[in-house]
Amino acid sequence: MRGPNAVKTRRRLDVFPTFFKVADTRVCVVGHGGEAAAKVRLLGETNARIEVISTEIEAELAKAIDEVGARHIPEDFRPGLLADAALVFSAREDEALDKAVVEAARVMGVPVNAVDKPHLCDFYTGALVNRAPIAVAITSTGVGPVLARHIRARIEAMLPRATGELAGLAESFREAAVRMIPDGAARRRFWARFFSGSVATNIYAGKSDKAQAEAQRLLNGSVDEPGYVWLVGAGPGAEDLLTLRAQRLLQEADVIVHDALVPAAVVAMGRRDAERISVGKRKGAHSVPQNRINSLLVELASQGHKVVRLKAGDPMVFGRAAEEMNALREAAIGFEVVPGVTAAFAAAATAQLPLTLRGVASTLVFATGHNAKSETLPDWAGLALKGATVAVYMGRTVAAAVADKLIAADLRAETPVAIIENASHPDERQFTGCLKDLCEISVRDDVDGPVLIVIGEAVGHAALEKAEPISAAPMKQEFAA
Repeated sequence: MRGPNAVKTRRRLDVFPTFFKVADTRVCVVGHGGEAAAKVRLLGETNARIEVISTEIEAELAKAIDEVGARHIPEDFRPGLLADAALVFSAREDEALDKAVVEAARVMGVPVNAVDKPHLCDFYTGALVNRAPIAVAITSTGVGPVLARHIRARIEAMLPRATGELAGLAESFREAAVRMIPDGAARRRFWARFFSGSVATNIYAGKSDKAQAEAQRLLNGSVDEPGYVWLVGAGPGAEDLLTLRAQRLLQEADVIVHDALVPAAVVAMGRRDAERISVGKRKGAHSVPQNRINSLLVELASQGHKVVRLKAGDPMVFGRAAEEMNALREAAIGFEVVPGVTAAFAAAATAQLPLTLRGVASTLVFATGHNAKSETLPDWAGLALKGATVAVYMGRTVAAAVADKLIAADLRAETPVAIIENASHPDERQFTGCLKDLCEISVRDDVDGPVLIVIGEAVGHAALEKAEPISAAPMKQEFAA
């Protein structure tokens, strides 16, 4: 039994969420200006027959009426005009006038909403996310409409535009699914795979014909749904820099294969029951060889799993994605690349560092301290000498060699340098100095996170006033008395 205080402590709504059926019904808007125009535009998302009642209307409302194909009734308001209406909105921008419409609508038994006057409303209009036939509405019950709009914006971004198309395809298969899969539990499994597997993937990729074929194959059960791999960029570490597509795929994946540099909080955004496999790749400590990772992806996908290969930053920037893509192609495994925010962009954003700058640097180079043959300072050195901004990944251990060779190649020793440790993380640190100081970073014991080194004249235009000097403060010497 519930305790005596259960009802008191449980938060309850003062409204019951519902959706009115308005297709081919009259919905009346009484008003003349901007508030009425906003309601007309909102109603224009539906198939209602919209009628605007007002002797005169302002230009904004006239435009809205024209855009949605509404009808203007150029008369003073009278109760008889509400006959047979399904809903009424009063937007007369006057308390007494709105109250008159509300009272008339209630006499006629028509639900009514008075714009921005929640105390007069029979119902509230939610902030609408339209993915017809799917609809999401958010209401604050009149106390925080701006908050409702903010929530709507987040949901808009999370729901792909093709969500409605996916729902429409599902509707076309509904009767066949009931007929061919009589068992309720089996049918629920079918729909779970329908909405999170290759059918949905192809719809979101704009491949409607292939989605239709995949749906039919899934229904027929003639072959198992093929596995699929997404090479996903996890960004530089901050959870809110993960792309919306990456978030969605983490919720769909059966298995998440992730690098050590991907924060646990990002990995945790995956589906609760998804298997998580760490391949632990860090500079100098590759716990799983790359060829084994390639084989693992092929093996998992061949078993029919949906796999997210989660990489720090962007998969295509020093992420060895080419080797994984080649392995997947050779095994005829379908895959997709989902970009992420690479470390250089994250570091530049937090340091307000323009990587390109008119009249200063028109070329941007992404480089590593080593090339494939482990040679320090490969071919990008010449570009640095021509004024390019160079972002050096994984260069901490070879920073001294990089500086020596660039200076020997006649790049000014005073060329500005910025170093960002743990870009976009809460514990990010920034360092600044000149090329001649760069050697100091590799001997600092207090810098052990991943660093990005930016070299070039554009660094001089960054907001690095609070950055630490690259050269560590000298240790105080203690002498015996």
